[in-house]
Amino acid sequence: MAPYDAHYTLQVTRLKSFELGTNSAFRFKASPSEPQYFLYKFPPDVDSVIVKVVSKVVYPCSVVSIQDIVCPVYDLDHNVEFNGVYQSMTKQAAITVQKKDFLGGQFFVVFVIKPEDYACGGSVPSSIQGKANLTWNLQRMKNLEVTVVPSIKESVYVDAILFSFLSFFSFYLGSLVVAFVHYIRSWRKSFSGGASPDDGSGTVTSSQPITVSTAEGSSYGAIDESSSGGGQQLSPLGHKANACGSDTDSSVEEESDFDTMPEIESDKNVIRTKVFLYLSDLSRKDRRIVSKKYKIYFWNIITIAVFYALPVVQLVITYQTVVNVTGNQDICYYNFLCAHPLGVLSAFNNILSNVGHVLLGFLFLLIVLRRDILHRRSLENKDIYTMEYGIPKHFGLFYAMGIALMMEGVLSACYHVCPNYSNFQFDTSFMYMIAGLCMLKLYQTRHPDINASAYSAYASFAVVICLAVLGVVFGKNAVWFWVFFSIVHVVASLALSTQIYYMGRFKIDLGIFRRAFMVLYTDFIQQCSRPMYMDRMVLLVVGNLVNWSFAIFGLVYRPKDFASYLLGIFICNLLLYLAFYVIMKLRSSERLLPIPLFCIVATAVVWAAALYFFFQNLSSWEETPAESREKNRPCILLGFFDDHDVWHFLSGAALFFSFLVLLTLDDDLDSVRRDRIPVF
Repeated sequence: MAPYDAHYTLQVTRLKSFELGTNSAFRFKASPSEPQYFLYKFPPDVDSVIVKVVSKVVYPCSVVSIQDIVCPVYDLDHNVEFNGVYQSMTKQAAITVQKKDFLGGQFFVVFVIKPEDYACGGSVPSSIQGKANLTWNLQRMKNLEVTVVPSIKESVYVDAILFSFLSFFSFYLGSLVVAFVHYIRSWRKSFSGGASPDDGSGTVTSSQPITVSTAEGSSYGAIDESSSGGGQQLSPLGHKANACGSDTDSSVEEESDFDTMPEIESDKNVIRTKVFLYLSDLSRKDRRIVSKKYKIYFWNIITIAVFYALPVVQLVITYQTVVNVTGNQDICYYNFLCAHPLGVLSAFNNILSNVGHVLLGFLFLLIVLRRDILHRRSLENKDIYTMEYGIPKHFGLFYAMGIALMMEGVLSACYHVCPNYSNFQFDTSFMYMIAGLCMLKLYQTRHPDINASAYSAYASFAVVICLAVLGVVFGKNAVWFWVFFSIVHVVASLALSTQIYYMGRFKIDLGIFRRAFMVLYTDFIQQCSRPMYMDRMVLLVVGNLVNWSFAIFGLVYRPKDFASYLLGIFICNLLLYLAFYVIMKLRSSERLLPIPLFCIVATAVVWAAALYFFFQNLSSWEETPAESREKNRPCILLGFFDDHDVWHFLSGAALFFSFLVLLTLDDDLDSVRRDRIPVF
């Protein structure tokens, strides 16, 4: 690199230690003008080894290469990448080498010190900018230590696979035991004649009839006890449906069969603006139509999963092929100290550890299917508990959550085939959808008639994923992006809060600012009155404070990992809403049965353990490959799984328990009339 003639001396010395041994550390020095390479021969009983290299200093940047026994040896900066596999290195590197890849059972380990540090994230030193420094290469001396250790045996692979599957099949066994106990109790209850329905006395007061009179003396939107108790219900189109929403009449009128009038919607305004709402007020639509509406979530997410997963699988196969063909191990950000190959896969352990999401997602689908079948049988038998008591059962969102959990496992496995900057969204896309679906399900529990449609929900998730991509691409240095994201975040929080506070009866159009100003002026400035819906107001104020805090934090600190930052926003909102729901449930004198209580405790414990392992960063695609390898650590479980694999195991179990909480949380209300169940 010197622009002038350089004077040098040539010295030839005999190498005393040219062949590396197994499990013995060897120390040496290398520089840009003095690369080093050594020979290693596989012992007869060893089929795979890991070449570990460490250095106490970060720079100078170096390259470690494993090459076949050929002549010439590619040990120069401009040709070290022409043969074998290689990694850039600052403080440590690790390459797994298999005996089957070398016909002679031996290979060269080549060490090249680069004349500059671009590849490792460094900059060009000022000492060689604009003038020649003939001693620069001599100053770039690096002390290295190399150790070749045998890799794990095939029996460890078998043990790890058995451990993974048996651990999660134990959940299937536990579910069978719970289902059997539930069946025995149901059989005993039916044999003894069953229990009488709970009239709700001692829990909450009954809702009162509401009658709104017009100027002509006629009344509309009247609610009597029969309608609250499951009598004639209004369909979404405004016509009267069968009593209790039964399936005896399969014909459903279409909107084109009659003329719609504005007065048909007035009933919603009368009911949903009541100070105290009960479940009967918000479960007036025909059950069949509402169930079909929620089943769209299930069918849409299957379509999304297929169209999303197929290109992902094709892309990661291409990535893995490029890594295997070129030997460039800087493409993928593995934990190389615990990356166990199998076939063409470079890190099979990272893929295997995602099996829990798939198995537990399928188990959750089976549990939901069982509940769905029992619910349908009860409807066919005209069971009064099913038709007039408890939370209305709609399973479409639960099915969608199960599919989302399975797809999170599939896409996380795809991401870990070759984790890097280009495919990070594979690992997080369905996490956003899981958090969003859980919040929708929690809201739908007490608001079955006014939940968001599947199309608008999935469109919102698409916007979130677009923001995640923009955040990773522009979030590091672009201040304009953080300003834009913070504004979008705050405005979205306010708009959603308005919809929740007014139960969807607050129109969002050009006149929203004038109406919002009038509400603030009349309620807080003119008379400073108490909010009409105090519980909702408390939740929304706390929620907005949390979201505004996130927006301010992002604007001030601009975190590097935008994907995790965005996921943290979703998880905090979900936990806040769940905590509010449980508090309001207990405040309304409702009970937590043993199964949901166990699931809540298990969820908290498993999530705490999972997050501990999640924050044990073992690699980072936000840095250079060499800098990422500085964080690599050995395996911690069975000599096969690392900290991130344990996170996969625990997060799958934690999501499963979280879903069970939502599924079983209101089982105590199955014998309570719907006009005795409060809405919050």
